[in-house]
Amino acid sequence: MVNYDFSGQVAFVTGAGHGQGESHAEHYAKHGADVVVTDICENIDTNPYDMSTSTELEETASAVENHGQEALMIEMDVRDEDQVEAAVDQAVDHFGHVDILANNAGIFNATDMTEMDEQMWDDMIDTNLKGVWLCAKHVGQHFVERGDGGKIISTTSTAGFTGAPGNGHYVATKHGVRGLTKTLALELAEYDVNVNAVAPTGMDTPMISGYVESYGDELLEETMAMTGPANVFEPGEMLQPKEISEAYMWLSSDAARYVTGTTLKVDAGMTAK
Repeated sequence: MVNYDFSGQVAFVTGAGHGQGESHAEHYAKHGADVVVTDICENIDTNPYDMSTSTELEETASAVENHGQEALMIEMDVRDEDQVEAAVDQAVDHFGHVDILANNAGIFNATDMTEMDEQMWDDMIDTNLKGVWLCAKHVGQHFVERGDGGKIISTTSTAGFTGAPGNGHYVATKHGVRGLTKTLALELAEYDVNVNAVAPTGMDTPMISGYVESYGDELLEETMAMTGPANVFEPGEMLQPKEISEAYMWLSSDAARYVTGTTLKVDAGMTAK
């Protein structure tokens, strides 16, 4: 593991209650950053599996503190601009600054486009795309006002490069995150802000396990077969959150200072097919 040094920096992590967000928060702490851990800590009606809880978010905060770093825990819905703005303000008031935004929060569910109701569409777009924009907007404003640079990394997906039957709304958000990343990189370049995205393949996370439990292995296999090797979901072959966290760490570091506007694939070759 590369020994990145984020001493004196503050990372703002969304969707930190479990899964990739939990891993990102702990990795930032391992490398010396204080961490703002945020999550909605409640379920979304159109999403079929349980989302993270307040207890899980507290456990993430404790993991950060176990690495000797300070954690600020905020329950926040990325779909709500007032909540996002208040959370960013609270983080800046508490720490004095934010240096890294880890835009990780997201949901994943399935219905064919011709059968989907409007609320399911809206919840997906609002969480996975609008939420990424709102967090980038308000942390980005802080970066501009502070005038000392910054890093924004967002989670897209291999679904940001392909189509996937049953997941059209998810695919739309992940394509959108890639476009948003490119545009923000151009707009914030003069302020020395790097903006990038990471595109994971299927991960061993509560989101994927909840999806499989809700819809069954067959639907998952049919969906992922459209984008890469089906055996990526065989036991022992799923990527672990730490693999994505390592990509986040690199993009957050000075080693990637000349990398901006790009999407880094961590997909075991899925999109090479």
